[in-house]
Formats: sequence, C-alpha cells, structure tokens
Amino acid sequence: MKKNRKKIIAIITLIIIIIIAFFIFQNVSIEKQEENSGSYQDYTPQEEISEEQLRQTKVVLYFANTETGELETEIRIVDANTLLKNPYQELIALLIKGPQSTNLNKLIPDGTNVNDVKLEGSCAVVNVSNEFLNYENDDQKLKTINSIVNTLVNLKEVDSVKILINGEENEKCPDIYTKSK
Repeated sequence: MKKNRKKIIAIITLIIIIIIAFFIFQNVSIEKQEENSGSYQDYTPQEEISEEQLRQTKVVLYFANTETGELETEIRIVDANTLLKNPYQELIALLIKGPQSTNLNKLIPDGTNVNDVKLEGSCAVVNVSNEFLNYENDDQKLKTINSIVNTLVNLKEVDSVKILINGEENEKCPDIYTKSK
C-alpha cells in the first residue's frame, strides 16, 4: 500500500510539474509574440483614397482683403493634372477667376486674357491682353502685379516675373518683378 501511495504521489507531482511547465512555456511564447509584433498595429482606413484625392495639391493665390486692401493668401486645392501642362498659366487663370472667399477681392481687371505664360530661366514671362492696364490707380497696379508675382514665385523654379502686354514690353509694366514682402 505504501508503494502504491508513493507511486500516486509521484504521478500527481509529475502531472503538477508538467502543468506548471506548460503554463510557463505558454507565457514565454506569448511574451515573445508581443515583442516581435512591437507596437505596430494594422491600420485599416475608414474609406479608400480615390484616384482624384491622390492627384490633389494645394496652391497659394494672392488676393486683396476686402477690408484692408492688403494682399492675403488663399489656399486652393486643385487637381495636379491641371498643373502639368502649364502651371504658370493655370495659376494666372485662377487669379483672374477670383477668390473663393468672400473676404477677398480679385485684383486682375475684368476682361483680361492670358495670351501665354512661359518660363525663361527662372523668370516667368506673363503675356496678357490690354485689359490688364485697366486698373484704377498706381496702388491697385502695384497690388495686381504683386498678386501675380507672389503667386508665381511660390513655385520653386520661379524667382521673378516679367509682364508683357500683347507680347510687348509696356512702359506701365517695364520691370522684372520679384516677390514683395
């Protein structure tokens, strides 16, 4: 009987040791999995990003504040594909269209057409129609020019802007302009 009792105790002890070893092994295995996964978690976006959203980019346009008359920026989100062919001409077209904000006014006179805008070195040459000269005073002229210049020099390849009227230099816009402060 003592022999049977010793055998039962030995078997129970062996079973307890196996159970303890099993739990220790499981715990070590779980800790290693957590270490290997680190703090990374799978991210599932709430909605897929569309092709159109991938093509969107921001541009900075300059318009006059309706209250102060000073130049202010308007950030516009546009389809980057529209900027591929001639970004300079597209930016001028956005200035002619005018701001989206009611707190801003466009500066380029109504009826102004863009004949061409091209890059010569780091100078954007803007060729516009005669209507561009229909500004009210020298202050409006300066703000209109600065609106164009500040908008275009936001592009990294543009350092200055020259404005031509129907393809020719004009005494009212004789200089090459750089960004105003």
